[in-house]
Amino acid sequence: MENSNKKIAKNTLLLYFRMFLTMGVSLYTSRIVLNVLGVSDYGIYSVIGGVVALFVFLNGAMSSATQRFLAVDIGREDWDSLHKTFNVALMIHIGIAFIILLIAESVGLWFVHHKLVIPADRIAEANFVYQFSILSSIITITQVPFNAIIIVRERMSVFALIGIIEVLLKLLIVYLLYISLFDKLKTYSVLLVMVAFLVSTIYKIYCVRNFKETKFKFFTDAAVYKELLTYSGWNLFGNVAAVAKGQGTNILLNLFFGTVVNAAYGIMVQVQGAIGGFVQNFQTAINPQIYKSYGRGDIQAVQQVIFKSSKLSFFLLVILVCPVIFNIHFVLTWWLKNPPAYAEAFVILILVNLTIESISYPLITGALATGKIKWYQIIVGTTLILNLPVNYFIFRTYSDPVYFLYVAILLSFITLVFRVLFLRRMLQLNVGAFFREVLLPVMIISFLCYGISCLMDAWIGKAENFMQLLYESVFLICMIGVLVFFIGLSASERTSVMRFARKRMARNIKYESF
Repeated sequence: MENSNKKIAKNTLLLYFRMFLTMGVSLYTSRIVLNVLGVSDYGIYSVIGGVVALFVFLNGAMSSATQRFLAVDIGREDWDSLHKTFNVALMIHIGIAFIILLIAESVGLWFVHHKLVIPADRIAEANFVYQFSILSSIITITQVPFNAIIIVRERMSVFALIGIIEVLLKLLIVYLLYISLFDKLKTYSVLLVMVAFLVSTIYKIYCVRNFKETKFKFFTDAAVYKELLTYSGWNLFGNVAAVAKGQGTNILLNLFFGTVVNAAYGIMVQVQGAIGGFVQNFQTAINPQIYKSYGRGDIQAVQQVIFKSSKLSFFLLVILVCPVIFNIHFVLTWWLKNPPAYAEAFVILILVNLTIESISYPLITGALATGKIKWYQIIVGTTLILNLPVNYFIFRTYSDPVYFLYVAILLSFITLVFRVLFLRRMLQLNVGAFFREVLLPVMIISFLCYGISCLMDAWIGKAENFMQLLYESVFLICMIGVLVFFIGLSASERTSVMRFARKRMARNIKYESF
């Protein structure tokens, strides 16, 4: 278990380095792209991307299935099965890409031309963006098995390096967008496809050269196809729910409020991706351990990882989210200069929702590891799908687009409860222990963070310049960090942190002596 913890820590640090660079460049490029394209064109790109994402739910279902089955094969040390699983997954993903192409060029194209609210003088440009968004999605879909094998093999240094290359290429896009003499929206779409193709090629070349199981061989074993597709079929329901909640709501916002609100939604998604990347990277490092432990039949180890990662995921996010929420007006104004209407409310509420969902991420992986996900996906997926019809009726009744986020927060609480109850049956999860060790510390830290924020607002006030933002953010991070260490962590967890810190200090002193 100690070796696993060391590997998780190492992989997490590598992914965090990748994420810090990604986040910085992503936030910078979002600001530049918004200014270059303008609010309306940025909103067009956001909603067009949302339409394409509606059809990529097939890929989302297979993506998690691929990672799960590959990791379980490695846990069992069944290398022949690993080779077969990888190639079957690759063939299925190629099939998915073809199906999505057909749907997108028929139903999707009709929807873009006849249902979306797009300025009449930008219809041609929107169609151009749509075609290139489809192409980018197809490239990404066929890349999934290669990403999955790198993750389950825990080659996070490679994963981080390729991610950094992708970020630098996207930074180059900003410069090329500035100097482009052609339509900016079209140019942006073409450049993003070029980056997607190059990054996908790098992933595939590395995998083929380093992992024997990625050597292509056409397998006709119907049992393997059936197992992957059956698992993915139920997982598909959960992915449909996630798409309905995210991009489905984005399209509803377009139909009721127009592209300006889509621009605010696009900014919200950028912030969600940047800050949520902290937990997603942590979870990426955790997932292989959960899958492999289950593959070995070590259910106790699975539960230990779920408990620790659920709590730590929440704490990692709270430390980052609180300073952003506290000074959200200055942050968005400093970042975007002229943020779209509703951007502040959208960002605050999505970050609150993100912290709630972070507790569920390890529970989701635990459920998927068992492979017995039929009723789990039906119940949890149906609850998430409620976002769409509820938002539709709310938008018809009220003229405030912010309400969809209150619905999302409520349903996130409900799905968290469902996930805990399902894992009690699927993995014999101790619900009482989960409440004591995870939920109780999380609630205490949440109340304390709210109290500190209120006191700071009364005594110091919101930031009016960058230096004040920096001081207040550092103060909040330090205060919350102290609370997490002494109240959020258990005695054994505090001991582990201190031991790790002492080892790092001793190593640094040793290096300095040379």
